[in-house]
Amino acid sequence: MTSAVFRRSRTRLAALGVLLVGTMGSLVVATGAEAAETIVSQGKPATASSTEIAGAYQPGEAVDGNTGTRWASAFGATQWFQVDLGASTSVSRVAINWEAAYAKGFNIQFSTNGTSYTQAYATTTGPGGQQSIPVTGTARYVRINLTQRALEAYGYSFWEFQVFTGGGTTPPDNPPPAGDTRLLSYNKPALASTWQNDVNCNPCSPDKAFDNDPASRWATSSTNGWVDPGWISVDLGATAQISQVVLQWDPAYATAYQLQVSNDNANWTSFYSTTTGNGLKDVINATGTGRYVRMYGTARGSQYGYSLWEFSVYGTGGAPQNPPAKPADPTFPATRVVFEDQFNDPSGTKPSTAKWTYDPGVPQNGEIQYYTPNSENAQMDGQGHLVIEARRQDYEGRQYTSARMNTSNKFHAQYGRIEARIKVPKGNGLWPAFWMMGADFLQGRPWPYNGEIDIMEVLGKNTNELYTTLHAPAYNGAGGYGQKSTAPVDLSLDYHVYAAEWDSKGIRFFLDNTLVFTASKDTVENTRGPWIYDHPFYLILNLAVGGDFPGPIDSSTPFPSRMLVDYVRVLQ
Repeated sequence: MTSAVFRRSRTRLAALGVLLVGTMGSLVVATGAEAAETIVSQGKPATASSTEIAGAYQPGEAVDGNTGTRWASAFGATQWFQVDLGASTSVSRVAINWEAAYAKGFNIQFSTNGTSYTQAYATTTGPGGQQSIPVTGTARYVRINLTQRALEAYGYSFWEFQVFTGGGTTPPDNPPPAGDTRLLSYNKPALASTWQNDVNCNPCSPDKAFDNDPASRWATSSTNGWVDPGWISVDLGATAQISQVVLQWDPAYATAYQLQVSNDNANWTSFYSTTTGNGLKDVINATGTGRYVRMYGTARGSQYGYSLWEFSVYGTGGAPQNPPAKPADPTFPATRVVFEDQFNDPSGTKPSTAKWTYDPGVPQNGEIQYYTPNSENAQMDGQGHLVIEARRQDYEGRQYTSARMNTSNKFHAQYGRIEARIKVPKGNGLWPAFWMMGADFLQGRPWPYNGEIDIMEVLGKNTNELYTTLHAPAYNGAGGYGQKSTAPVDLSLDYHVYAAEWDSKGIRFFLDNTLVFTASKDTVENTRGPWIYDHPFYLILNLAVGGDFPGPIDSSTPFPSRMLVDYVRVLQ
């Protein structure tokens, strides 16, 4: 492409890192229509060993059902949190939605009297994110003893601590069933009570829930579908034995719904039901037999209707189609170079058009520069570096120029280690970036539905901080999923290697080979929304001036300012 509009609204993240906003997904097991869990901790009295700040981050904020609030402890290694269920209760599961300050080591204890405790679960390898922990026992008081911090400089914090009763065994990791079971619903005919087709959702037809594309969705009509009940069904093509259903909800989720089967698409039998749905990702292990499968929603979680990004049915039988195969995950450390530019050309040479597409034009996000054509602001320095230069220069009605270049239609990658060695500039309002865009943007899919992976963003006003962020339809702009990391040195003083190791399970971000942030696919799906990064992306380098995220330039901002790139490399 010769000109592209990149709607990149940058995120401002808390110093501790991930902003986990939204309700936690759930995983439930059922053997019949009435098998379901009930949350018994919400709104109950909670106490803790400490709080981080007097009057804030109180224990009750972890049992209020609001994942925009949280409990946080003082900065100590030994802490505890407890909820009083009010009466002795049979407990089947504990779910914890951790903030970035999670516990690696902890145990869960039960008590009927608040004095004598028995241990129900213990670990020294807690992964953080969203944990679903099966437990068995009777308790009035459920306590978590926190013994090992993931972040030594802080304490512990979680958005929600939930205790459940009823249901069945709930394994913390739940891939599709093994053996001969497979995905049955891909690309199958679908029907729905209504569907939306307007400027806000064009189109959100029922087939979008079965296309194996997590960036497209079904939604009930905005004119006559924001009512109860609402439903969506799929024809598996032949009678099937169903063993698992996975629902990835949009924020318009069902708090009460049934999963139903039918042999004739007219008479339906329920094989799972719940009245405590909490949105995001539901993984339901339940058995049923039929050709048709339906989600029948009876109570909405908001004023809107019902909407699903994906509705996946697993089992045996049916008449399944194979979805497109994904490439194999790379083995890290990756060693096979599939793309590289070391910028070793003579001084004044422009970037190779065999590898790079120049991307001129007016930027977004309140930036004040013009990206010049023909890479006028990008050239080699003759010492093995690419120089991207921001200048105070009148051009096309603007007073500042810079360069933006990408590998679109030259090189696209799905998975691997993507890295660059870069020296960033320092100065108020400067905004260097090394990032990637989903290649389907080039075929007309708009941002953020194509996906965006920001490997490095540094703000010139504080070059001791690094931002790594993911953007998708359910989390983008200021609500993107990512982290602000404090670097051990001023990043503008020397070259540093910024890298991402990316596979089908997630993306790990590195600064000089030190892991700074992990975006786990499972955690994102259970806490923020669909994971939309399992397809090809292309690479981008640019140096912006001003804008909503870095703030304005001022009299101290140096011009020209230079972003120096030693190399860009992709390994698989």
